[in-house]
Amino acid sequence: MPVITDPPPQYVVDDLDRLRRALDAEIPPRHLDRNLLVATWNLRAFGDLTEKWTAGDDDTPKRDLHAVRCIAEVIGRFDVVGLQEVRGNIKALRHTLKCLGPDWGMILTDVTKGSDGNDERMAFLFDTRRAKPSGLAAELVVPVERDPAKIKPSAFNRQFARTPYAVSFLAGDTTFILVTLHVLWGKKPEDRVGELGAIAEWLAEWARDANAWHHNLIALGDFNIDRKDDPLHAAFTSTGLRAPKELDDVPRTIFDDGEGRFYDQIAWFTGEDGVPKLSLDYRSAGGFDFTPHVLTGLDRQSLSWRVSDHMPLWVEFQNS
Repeated sequence: MPVITDPPPQYVVDDLDRLRRALDAEIPPRHLDRNLLVATWNLRAFGDLTEKWTAGDDDTPKRDLHAVRCIAEVIGRFDVVGLQEVRGNIKALRHTLKCLGPDWGMILTDVTKGSDGNDERMAFLFDTRRAKPSGLAAELVVPVERDPAKIKPSAFNRQFARTPYAVSFLAGDTTFILVTLHVLWGKKPEDRVGELGAIAEWLAEWARDANAWHHNLIALGDFNIDRKDDPLHAAFTSTGLRAPKELDDVPRTIFDDGEGRFYDQIAWFTGEDGVPKLSLDYRSAGGFDFTPHVLTGLDRQSLSWRVSDHMPLWVEFQNS
């Protein structure tokens, strides 16, 4: 049986070479004590793994060692990555860490129970040479009593289907708190409004407290927002959370239909509505479309089960 750290077959080497050239062209290089690269990636059903370089027709799951080597190559271009759809079985995640090497660490939640939880965890992978956990790890729990002028009493009468997860990191002299989440899809878009509004309110309150300690608060993950300026986006931005404009035209999924979906986001407060602004200096942002570079013989549906249906998003901050 092959091992993930074995020298890969030539067709995998060719894919990795193409992928590296594309990443070199599209992702800013990492410079110690000069920049900070934060990313988010919803990795479809990121759980079990077939320990073959190429999964066969009868193999389940279809995610194989080839796919994991490609996933690790992308993740390794960033300093901290928030992952969504990590499953109870973390075999693929552990193999990804083996590819990344001993300098990389992992923090993750337990599995979210219940049908809405979908056997999912929230996770962070991080390069310990660039960012280290600074002590805080917490799940977001919102008090049932909310301001009825802002959120209707019936809009949020339970805890989150998949509880958002916050972890603080230290990069150089800068402390930042990342909150990763995967908002419930629901039966219709209106089902997401209450959850997004509650998240926005809670983050604004926390940002005011965090700022007093010179900490930065950044939200990232799969918010399942359909379009900019729809009710879901309005709820998400209702307390001043803003994503960089460079992400407006970035496709979120490999099935993008040109409609400008806004599912995945990286956002922070910019000083509006009395919420202190982020002290990190923003540089650039973007996404990365891996589809032209790896496993090109597969159709999009098959590719989504090996790598993902979502593309990673990233933001670069100055850190000096």
